[in-house]
Amino acid sequence: MVSAKNLLSLIESTLLGPTPPTPSQRIELLHAIRHSLPSLQNLLSYPPPKPSDRVQVQSKEVRLPDSGPISLDDQDVQIALKLSNDLHLNEIDSVRLLVSANQEWGLLGREPLEIFRLAAGLWYTERRDLITALYTLLRAVVLDQGLEPDLVADVQRFLDDLINAGVRKRLISLIKELNREEPAGLGGPNCERYILDSRGALVERRAVVSRERLILAHCLVLSVLVVRASPKDVKDVFSALKDSAAGLSGGTDTLRHQITYSLLFSLVVALISDALSAVPDKTSVLSRDASFRHEFQESVMVAGKDAVVEGYVDCLRSSWVVHLMLIHDGLDAKDTAASASSNNDIRNIYSCLEVIFSNNVFQSWLNKILLTPAYQNDDEDMIYMYNAYLHKMITCLLSHPLAKDKVKEAKEKAMSALSPYRLSTSHDYTVDGIGHFQNATEPAPQTFVSLLEFVSEIYQREPELLSGNDVLWTFVNFAGEDHTNFQTLVAFLRMLSTLASSAEGASKVFELLQGKTFRSIGWSTLFDCLSIYEEKFKQAVQSPGAVLPEIQEGDAKALVAYLNVLQKVVENANPVERKNWFPDIEPLFKLLGYENVPPYLKGALRNAIATFVQVSPVMKDTTWRYLEQYDLPVVVGNTTQPLTTQVYDMRFELNEIEARREQYPSTISFINLLNTLIAAENDVSDRGHRFIGIFKFIYDHVFGPFPQRAYADPCEKWQLVIACLKHFQMMLSMYSIRDEDIDSVVDQSQLSEAGQSTPLQMQLPLIELMKDFMSGKTVFWNIMSILSPGVNYLIGERTSQIYGQLLEKAVLLSLEIVNLVLEKDLAVSDFWRPLYQPLDVILSQDQNQVVALLEYVRYDLQPRVQQSSIKIMNILSSRMVGLVQLLIKSNAAGSLIEDYAACLELRSEECQIIEDSREDSGVLILQLLIDNISRPAPNIAHLLLKFDVDSPVERTMLQPKFHYSCLKVILDVMENLLKTDVNALLHEFAFQLLYELCTDPLTCGPMMDLLSTKKYWFFVKHLDIIGIAPLPKRNSSQALRVSSLHQRAWLLKLLTVALHAADMSSSTHREACHSILSQLFGDGIFEYDADLGVSSPNHQSSPAMNGARMISKAKVLELLEVVQFKSPDTLLKSSQAVSSAKYGFLAEDILTNPATSEKGGVYYYSERGDRLIDLAAFRDKLWQKYNFFDPQNSSFNGEVELNEIRDTIQQLLRWGWRYNKNLEEQAAQLHMLTGWSQIVEVSASRKISSLPNRSEILFQLLDASLSASGSPDCSLKMALILTQVGLTCMAKLRDERFLCPSGLNNDTVTCLDIMMTKQLSNGACHSILFKLILAILRNESSEALRRRQYALLLSYIQYCQHMLDPDLPTTVLQLLTMDEQENGDLDLEKIVKDQSEMAHANFSIIRKEAQSLLDLIIKDATHGSESGKTISLYVLDALICIDHEKFFLSQLQSRGFLRSCLVSINNFSQDGGLSLESMQRVCTLEAELALLLRISHKYGKSGAQVLFSMGAFEHISACRALSMQLKGSYRRLDGKFGRELSVDVDKQRMIIAPIMRVVFSLTSLVDASEFFEVKNKVVREVIEFVGGHQLLFDQILREDLSDADDLTMEQINLVVGILTKIWPYEESDEYGFVQGLFVMMRFLFSSDPDSFITNQSIRFLEERRKAEVNASRLCFSLSAYLCFLVTKKSLRLPVSDGPMDYRASAAQQQPTLNLLGFLLNSLTTALERATEDRYLLLSKLQDINELSRQEVDEIINMCIPKGCISSSENIQKRRYIAMVEMCQIIGDRNKLMTLLLLLAENVMNIILLHFQDSSFECGTKPYAKDDLNLLCGKLISALERLELLSEDKTGHDLKVFRRLASSLKEISIQKSPV
Repeated sequence: MVSAKNLLSLIESTLLGPTPPTPSQRIELLHAIRHSLPSLQNLLSYPPPKPSDRVQVQSKEVRLPDSGPISLDDQDVQIALKLSNDLHLNEIDSVRLLVSANQEWGLLGREPLEIFRLAAGLWYTERRDLITALYTLLRAVVLDQGLEPDLVADVQRFLDDLINAGVRKRLISLIKELNREEPAGLGGPNCERYILDSRGALVERRAVVSRERLILAHCLVLSVLVVRASPKDVKDVFSALKDSAAGLSGGTDTLRHQITYSLLFSLVVALISDALSAVPDKTSVLSRDASFRHEFQESVMVAGKDAVVEGYVDCLRSSWVVHLMLIHDGLDAKDTAASASSNNDIRNIYSCLEVIFSNNVFQSWLNKILLTPAYQNDDEDMIYMYNAYLHKMITCLLSHPLAKDKVKEAKEKAMSALSPYRLSTSHDYTVDGIGHFQNATEPAPQTFVSLLEFVSEIYQREPELLSGNDVLWTFVNFAGEDHTNFQTLVAFLRMLSTLASSAEGASKVFELLQGKTFRSIGWSTLFDCLSIYEEKFKQAVQSPGAVLPEIQEGDAKALVAYLNVLQKVVENANPVERKNWFPDIEPLFKLLGYENVPPYLKGALRNAIATFVQVSPVMKDTTWRYLEQYDLPVVVGNTTQPLTTQVYDMRFELNEIEARREQYPSTISFINLLNTLIAAENDVSDRGHRFIGIFKFIYDHVFGPFPQRAYADPCEKWQLVIACLKHFQMMLSMYSIRDEDIDSVVDQSQLSEAGQSTPLQMQLPLIELMKDFMSGKTVFWNIMSILSPGVNYLIGERTSQIYGQLLEKAVLLSLEIVNLVLEKDLAVSDFWRPLYQPLDVILSQDQNQVVALLEYVRYDLQPRVQQSSIKIMNILSSRMVGLVQLLIKSNAAGSLIEDYAACLELRSEECQIIEDSREDSGVLILQLLIDNISRPAPNIAHLLLKFDVDSPVERTMLQPKFHYSCLKVILDVMENLLKTDVNALLHEFAFQLLYELCTDPLTCGPMMDLLSTKKYWFFVKHLDIIGIAPLPKRNSSQALRVSSLHQRAWLLKLLTVALHAADMSSSTHREACHSILSQLFGDGIFEYDADLGVSSPNHQSSPAMNGARMISKAKVLELLEVVQFKSPDTLLKSSQAVSSAKYGFLAEDILTNPATSEKGGVYYYSERGDRLIDLAAFRDKLWQKYNFFDPQNSSFNGEVELNEIRDTIQQLLRWGWRYNKNLEEQAAQLHMLTGWSQIVEVSASRKISSLPNRSEILFQLLDASLSASGSPDCSLKMALILTQVGLTCMAKLRDERFLCPSGLNNDTVTCLDIMMTKQLSNGACHSILFKLILAILRNESSEALRRRQYALLLSYIQYCQHMLDPDLPTTVLQLLTMDEQENGDLDLEKIVKDQSEMAHANFSIIRKEAQSLLDLIIKDATHGSESGKTISLYVLDALICIDHEKFFLSQLQSRGFLRSCLVSINNFSQDGGLSLESMQRVCTLEAELALLLRISHKYGKSGAQVLFSMGAFEHISACRALSMQLKGSYRRLDGKFGRELSVDVDKQRMIIAPIMRVVFSLTSLVDASEFFEVKNKVVREVIEFVGGHQLLFDQILREDLSDADDLTMEQINLVVGILTKIWPYEESDEYGFVQGLFVMMRFLFSSDPDSFITNQSIRFLEERRKAEVNASRLCFSLSAYLCFLVTKKSLRLPVSDGPMDYRASAAQQQPTLNLLGFLLNSLTTALERATEDRYLLLSKLQDINELSRQEVDEIINMCIPKGCISSSENIQKRRYIAMVEMCQIIGDRNKLMTLLLLLAENVMNIILLHFQDSSFECGTKPYAKDDLNLLCGKLISALERLELLSEDKTGHDLKVFRRLASSLKEISIQKSPV
């Protein structure tokens, strides 16, 4: 069985939704209705208490249906039994109710009484839902709600069966039973009086039951129209009516009255509908039963003793007689022969009519029903139906011959009754609040007069019933003839005013009174009477001593009635027709200035005048003119001269005439007329100064003392207040505060201090109002006196008093005025202090005022009242720091939490779309919460969401089930996401709220804990519901489409936060993240989640499952597809959207002019932050621009031009509307894409390592991003976001190649893990490259986008190039992969081949689009920004790197780019400062040099030759960057991101080193030169370069080698390399470089072996390894130069230094052979160490999987610093890290050994050459021979060790090396003494 709550929700969403229900919804609805049939048939029928069940409950163990046994404690038993006793409920059901209450609310820790009330409230909620479901079904059938006919027919068939099964009888009995003082009804004397409703609020049980009875009574009325009532039903309802009416004696209970009305109208509807048989398929039931008619006639005609009951029976008699008349007519039509039944019916009709007219039933209808507050405040649809059947009833009465005779008789009687004429100054009559004349002394009204009033009241609320009502207009013609007294005339005219409530009626009434239909009634009578009295008053004024004549009462009332008709006719008439109806309205003004004219007549005159203001602008100005001419003096319009000649003015009339009568119709109408005129004014240039007199009159004399005045009619009190409040509201909304107002108020305050009053001409209404509120004076206190009684008082008065609607309007205006003041006061408060304070300061002086304002959110009868209160809350919460404490202190916090939650819940249950989000209470509440989250704690968001505001907010444990709050409502709404079209904005802002709560530092902890629970899991399930669902169509529901995109965006952002900020030590957080990743990337993807710490249930998936997983697309890709659509156009200019070129351009001026486009102009910011066009302000500005506000001064010529302007404005407004919608959609699209990009980047960066197929996922994401960014539908902003995602995925793919493999079932690693992990296939790589190139070449692009695309291209090229480590020799790889090769798992040749194929394919793909691609890249490198130039140059560098055919070299050469690049280097300039731009220029220079270096390296000597031929040396040498003084750091604050940027500027790294690299690479051309070709151009230019920068070279050569870092060592190597290549060609050494090189040799060659390789072999730190290689490379360069000097220039070195020669400079001393011998010995030691290290590492590498954890850790500690790897990492990852590090060290050792072997060869060649030279002599000096012997001894020892080097251990071919060592050894032995 479907629960009542779900049934109601389904019925409302299907039948009351804004769109027709889908077929699936219809099927689901009918299915649910059928399953709920038992509950509806036995409506509110529950099993009674049962002794056996009571015993079972007392046993403390209960078995519920469909449930296991439940154990109870003593408290549970006590509460269950009390529920059974108090609700007359079965004991088992009471236990079920307790269980449901615990599931709904969480009962742990609550008091027993609270638990009882919650359970009882839940029971009553279920009952209410079931009753409301039935009521909604009945309404769907009876009322025309636009549903599909077949759906209505299906529902009606169900209702027919239901009613025929006895539901109507059940309704009647329930209405009676629930009114009894017993547990099953209102509750017995010992029953608990209160319950807690669905929002946790304490409500009286009696009120809940009474509301149930009212809904049941409404169901009863509607059921009569579904299935005809039987005689038994009619009798039962009649009995219930009399019982209900009897209970009304002396009571004012609104619900009881409304229930009684429903019972009465159920009889009225039943009798009339049955007699009419209006529906063909509904046959009459009552009309066929003559015995029923006889019995019911007797029952109805019995006179009762209870006057109240008799009044209701009288009303029933009127419908009964109509029933009889219709039946009699039907019988006559069927059988012309008279029958006894027909005669009886005629007698019954006559008797009924006699009673009806004698008792004046029409007056009973008015007094007891139609004019009561209970009737007017009933459900609007029910009132409409009541009035519709009253319309049928009165139409039948007025058309039936028998009734017409009685009406004619009543009219004659009324006409014959004479009433005495009285003067209008008598005080014994009034005009009540709804326009009825009352007289305490006159007799009861005539029946005919009551009939006219009755007709008027029926059609006043439902004017559409007048359409085509010929019977009524016939009656009008009859009733308008031959009036002999004013009572009938006034009643008739009032009926005419009601009939004029529609355009059709107004036209007919005008024609009736314009023509000759009535002899004495017409427009001429009205205007003639006004003219006659005006003439009398005029003559009396002109005659000295004459007394003004009095207006007789009848004339005054008749004039008032006439004027009411005039007002309605003009107000509702067709705007075009009415312009020509009353050309001269001056007579309406002429009586306004005379004292003897009754105030109520003046009121009617002004009310009629006010309707003419809207007729035309000309009529508005005419009204101003006549008003100033004739009305009582108050400064109005443009009048500037004070009118002080008359004593009688408005102030006198108010205080002396109206106040004495306690009636204020003149003042009310006066203010309303002025408000209408002011509202129609468009010229606001004088800022209300011309209305200051009016304002002061209202301020000082009307609104100021209004609380102290007495009022005969409370309606007039609130009409007066409303008029004043409207005036104040207009003054605040029409005008704005300017800068000059600040000074003016300061000047006025100085006058006040001097004792002078502020002149009137210096005052402005707006400023005076602001001063009043900001000082807490008259208007403020009076408005607060209206608001202070509170929301409960307003609810009571609104539902029980006739003036309730007026009070409601006064409260609404008061709240809106407070809002307006709060919006403006801060602009001036700082300047007006201390005399005037902001309004929040004034309010905070009395906390009750603040509470009263905020509690109006509880008022659900008028949404605008709620919205105003919410807006006030938003403003006060931003200003009042202690607002939460204030609410807690005043005990209002609890109720306010419930009120806001109830308002939000009520809004979520709405079934109609609210078009304007600014009028959506739910959206306002969510925005209030969002705005407050970041404010100081505790704030309103914390309070309303039920965070703990008494302790630190971050320690809150949220319990939404336990507390009714906005959080509970939001979570319930978000859990189900019902009514997605109606609640789209609610869902959107709720997602945003949850996101903001999860990102706020204080609330993130509690919210993350709550949303991580399995019940919510961050609502990841909605990825299926809304995430990948199709978007609504743009042309049908663009607003829903926009909101749907934002919903998805906030959902994705929420999930991103969940992944990013989850506490992985918490199991709930881990499970939530697991669920999110599963939803995003597919189910079953987790084998083992290292980060999440959970294993997938599908640990081992079958091939079939893997295939299915590959076929199904991941949701993350489907989400991207959702957002891939062409963005709507927002670039169209307004001038292009209009056909008139003459006026179209003016709109662009308005939209772009800062004066009109800033705040308060034509733009506003939506609730989402979108800057949209305010169409109303835009329209007003357009009219101002077109100079149309003053027609007399208009520059337009003729109607044609005016129409053209109107058309242009309409076109512009349509364009503005489209622009707003398109801009919102574009922003929403970008928002969703941003959310998608965030979750993808966070998943890829932080969580994707937990996925086994992560490379495939990354490839799919990268592929999809590139495809989308290259699509023609992709906008530029979208492409930027997508490219950023691509960058992240590409970077992660690169990381994947070096990550430890995961997901393996063992702890071993292999070489395959290092070289082959996560490498994409060639086809996948080529697909990426192809799509990337298409994206780069897209039509719509920008430099910012291309910079990201270039970075992605660079990342891709690097990814493809890093397959094998080039530093790891092939021999090592072969050794490592020996086992894998045996098993067929790895083939190095195949890997190399695949790598080569990929490189060639990449080159081929790029070459196909090379022309376009190079055009774009070169354009950016030449004309782009500095950062664009830099990355473009690096792209060219990368392209050259993969060039296999010298294609790009020729392209760059042919396009002249290389030359322009060299010129750019030559022209490098800097402003001398450390600006960001100059630093970027340095980066560009570095990139240019890198490109030249790449060309030289890639293309070898041919590339260098090209650069040399273009004058590379000349341009580089001329570069001023070499002389720049740049060293340090540049810092600046970046305004865009609000953070400090640091630019590290290092001249050595960014300028000198790159230039030296290029120069060194170009020296490769020297090798091709002849040795003695001194004039060689290359050598000459290099020497010139060196000579031009001698200081630089000298500075580098003089660097301290013992403390040099990597960069310094590289520069030294480069300088030495340059010098050693070209200096042999230089004959002279004028620069001293040779001596410098010799000094360096002596220093390096004399170093111990540790400089080449450390003796601490247990440490293999990377920095040390680099230093060893750099030192060896430098020694090799120097040795090669020395070898060149020895071999080519016959340099001979001494054996030793010998004694000191003071004649020779130390700098000129050359290296000695002893020094070379020492170097060779050091090299031997270094080679031995390197060989042993390599061999040791290879051994450990081969046995890595056999090593223990301790041994692995020792290796890791040798290779990397401590702390770089967590102690929690498993052994597999540790072995992987150790293996990677050892491979890296082996590669470094190979480099080192290669250099050491070459260096040793050079040293041995030098020494060998000396020994073999016949001219070499030891010298004759005594110490020379000893030195030679010592040298030979050292050499022999070192050479013997070198001969022992093993090729297996070194990995090198040592045959030549050993032969050289042997030769040198032999000759050394020969040279040594025997």
